[in-house]
Amino acid sequence: MTDQPHIRIFDTTMRDGEQSPGASMTMREKLDLAELLCEMGTDVIEAGFPAASAGDFDCVRQIAEQSQNDTIICGLARSTPNDIDRCAEAVKAAANPRIHTFIATSPLHMEHKLKMGENAVLEAIGRSVAQARNHVADVEWSAEDATRSDFDFLCKAVDVAIQAGATTINLPDTVGYAHPEEYGALFRRIIENVPDSDKVIWSTHCHNDLGLAVANSLAGVTNGARQVECAINGLGERAGNAALEEIVMALKVRRDTLQAMTRIDTTKLSRASKMVSQITGFPVQYNKAIVGKNAFAHESGIHQDGMLKNAQTYEIMNPEDVGVSATSLVMGKHSGRHAFRDKLAVLGYDLEDDALNDAFKRFKDLADRKKHVFDDDIMALVDDQLSNEGERIVFKRLRVVAGSEGPQTAEIDLEVDGNHKWTTARGNGPVDAVFNAIREIVPHEAVLELYQVSAVTQGTDAQAEVSVRLSENGIVATGRSFDPDTLCASAKAYLHALNKLEIRRQKRIAA
Repeated sequence: MTDQPHIRIFDTTMRDGEQSPGASMTMREKLDLAELLCEMGTDVIEAGFPAASAGDFDCVRQIAEQSQNDTIICGLARSTPNDIDRCAEAVKAAANPRIHTFIATSPLHMEHKLKMGENAVLEAIGRSVAQARNHVADVEWSAEDATRSDFDFLCKAVDVAIQAGATTINLPDTVGYAHPEEYGALFRRIIENVPDSDKVIWSTHCHNDLGLAVANSLAGVTNGARQVECAINGLGERAGNAALEEIVMALKVRRDTLQAMTRIDTTKLSRASKMVSQITGFPVQYNKAIVGKNAFAHESGIHQDGMLKNAQTYEIMNPEDVGVSATSLVMGKHSGRHAFRDKLAVLGYDLEDDALNDAFKRFKDLADRKKHVFDDDIMALVDDQLSNEGERIVFKRLRVVAGSEGPQTAEIDLEVDGNHKWTTARGNGPVDAVFNAIREIVPHEAVLELYQVSAVTQGTDAQAEVSVRLSENGIVATGRSFDPDTLCASAKAYLHALNKLEIRRQKRIAA
């Protein structure tokens, strides 16, 4: 087993993942995610696109400065001198910096997007890779839309990149066009036909437009790729990227046939998934492989009988391996602080005393309102508490009058910059009344782009999970909150988004 090749895991959640509409992240959120990715043992973190904006540059620079162990910190750059210089400046503080530069190689992209001929593209590849190599020793080059490129021209482009100093060659399935046999064959043929192919690391980058991103990535691995570019929860443009957690666990569970391994601490996969979902406001589908709510759930009587006799009858991996608690211990209003602390530890939380006291009080309040408190309820409660710490606008109290006769009204108490404020407002329904009341206390021009409600657990007393997305003058912020009362959760989620919007507005003004 130890002789099996090591597959580098290249996480692009903060770059390609953030390009998903509505998935933008704050500086603090990116720094927290980068810290967790380092702890997990992620080989390469693509922290952003430094030339895209001053904010992206600062994020990449700070992630580079806080990088841990031997994790490579990477920035993306187009094949232009300014992009590459900007990227080099952003990653230079990292112990292991990388510049990732790219240009399209397919006839479609070259003609309609680049408006460049083959010779011009080859010249741009050589110049950009050489420039990047003058800044850092680790340079990755990507052939955008490689799977729709002419094979002979693609070989020339790859050869130019290697001769110019590229250390990693990425052959992306940019539009999710390939199928596994075809994508695997592309790697095999390129490696066989390009001189010095043994001197570089070969990388996959697959999109999920046809639902084949993970399968294609694994096909690349079995045909010579030693790096897989992926994102937590499969986040990414359009239908997303190959899901990091699925790639990692496929290589772990099927090491017998895939004959490769990663260095990822898989017990942190569930936590990473929840963090990304919370940051972006994108819920993880219940039947999502590895990290979905139902990934280790069994309701069928036949399945339950098999599980009781031997868990391997219906589970091919242990839930503990991905950071999911194997127990279904139900917490209730009679549970003590010690039991609550132990439960948090099992779920992967380590809170300071003050935060623990606040969480325990909220847990007791929840237990008084719910018959059963499940693990998901506790995780939602703590995540909600952590995500709202230090906010300028704080929820205090809400009273709503609703029903078929109307008018629907909302009376809300808020604390704004330490000052208590309250008001009453009407609306076209209770949620509209709540949001109108908030707008009266905190005037703003933000537009509500998303309002989404789902249940955290089963039952009529389940906590509501509410996601709200606001936009104002090109700034987008997503808020999320949990409460057994859907209207309270709605108010808190709206305020969470409003607080984030205010932070981003101030940053733009400062810039």
